[in-house]
Formats: sequence, C-alpha cells, structure tokens
Amino acid sequence: MPDKSAFVVSPDWLQERLGQPGLSILDASWYFPSQNRDAKAEYDAAHIPGAVFFDHEKLSDPDSPLPHTLLRPEAFAAAVSSMGITNDDTIVVYDGPGMHTSPRVWWMFRTMGAKNVSVLDGGFENWKSAGRPVTDAVTRIAPSAFVPKFDAGKVASFADMREIVASGSRQIADARAAGRFIGVDPEPREGLRSGHMPGARNVPSSSLAEKGYLKDINGLRQVLDKAGVDLSRPIVTSCGSGITAAVITLALESLGHKDNMLYDGSWSEWGGSKDTPVVTGEA
Repeated sequence: MPDKSAFVVSPDWLQERLGQPGLSILDASWYFPSQNRDAKAEYDAAHIPGAVFFDHEKLSDPDSPLPHTLLRPEAFAAAVSSMGITNDDTIVVYDGPGMHTSPRVWWMFRTMGAKNVSVLDGGFENWKSAGRPVTDAVTRIAPSAFVPKFDAGKVASFADMREIVASGSRQIADARAAGRFIGVDPEPREGLRSGHMPGARNVPSSSLAEKGYLKDINGLRQVLDKAGVDLSRPIVTSCGSGITAAVITLALESLGHKDNMLYDGSWSEWGGSKDTPVVTGEA
C-alpha cells in the first residue's frame, strides 16, 4: 500500500503541470465570518496560475434553508461548465490552509461524476510560502460541457439520518471540533443545539492533517482507529454544514473504504431541528 493517499497531489506534481491542456485548478477557499477573511478577495490578489475560484455560497442550492447544500446535478453541471470544467479534466482543488474546504469540492465533483479529481496537499499558504508561482491575473475561461452522472448513494438525507441513528445501520463520523461535539462549546451558527447524534464518533477534521498536509495512510488509519471507527462497516460523515465532513470522506476513500455517505445537512439540519435526539458528553 502506498504511503500517501491516491487522492492528493504534491505541490511539485502540480507545478510541473501548470498550463497543460485538460488541467483544471480550483481555489475552493472558504472561511467563517468570525475569521474576517474574504476568500474571493484573497483569490483575486493571488492564486495559482490558471486557477478559477469555486464560490461555496454561489454553488449551493439557493432553494435550501440550510448552508452549503449540494446543488441539483443539472445546476451544478451548468455552473462548472461556465467555469470551463469537463468530466474528463484532471481537476485539482486547493484551499488556503489545506485540507479544510477543498475536500468538500473534491467530494462534490466525484459525486457528480468527474473521473479524475485530487486535492492539493498543503494548500495555498504552503504553496505561496515555498515561493511557488502565484498571480493576480484573471484566468481565461473557455466554457465547456460538464455532463453530470450523479451518485445519489453518496449523499445522506435527513430521512436517511433518522433511520441510521435509530437503527445503527451505519457508523456516524463527526468532523467538528471536540468541544462542539461534546456540547461544551457553542455552535458558530445561531439556533443550533450543542452536542452530537447518538452513537456518533468524533473525528475532528484537523486530526487528519498536519500543517495542511493530509496524514499518510498509516496516520489516517491510526486516527480513525483511535476514534473507534470500524473500517469494515458502512459509515456516514457529518460536520457543521457538510464541508469538513468531506475531510473524513477523503481519509476513508484513501484507506480503500467505499461504503460511505456524507450527510449534506449535517449539524445545521440535525441540531437545528427540535425533535431530533441529541447527546452531550463523550461518545
């Protein structure tokens, strides 16, 4: 088994291929309002040459009351086609700190049928600090045709989660920080209860990476084992709004685990509902 995930690419790998036909690079940075960072403004000021900006807010379902809900396949296809991306492109996604919001876009494209999607190991901040090429030039886009092949089996609904919690048919891996998971720290979004779903295991997304770099295969396995996640069983991942849950999904797929889903509504939906069971304290 290789030391590193098959779904990440190194900075060297990407730099050697900048400008090649069929390579699509996406800046998928996103930050909480409390961080006082404007991802689009930072992209405009400096990005990897050839990268286009993936706006998590604009590429979310406008009809959903929840944040960051997956677009319907046709709407997703129209949006990414206008960004010049096709199913056959080699797609590389990055974010500012690395292994934060880029795995969500990796998961979205794979769920929508893209064939070759990777995450840039280390993120943009490590890329820039190493003196690698950056630019503020506007990336020229040639509109293309992305044809969606939606894999509904990778997305867990609210109804699915009610059944999973009631029956224990799948393990639940929650990517939120430990304080939010056990209920001692408040949620960053108003109106949400604190705690976690009954039976959930806490796998903070930050525990799966070091300084923006995804841990090696052995390191990922150790984190999941320590959290009590059984890789022989089906798993559903969750977080606050469905973004960092994908970091766990990336780790699972890196370890060869295929029977996994992502709860798109995540805690924004579960913790915001009045009649869902919520547990506080350690799992």
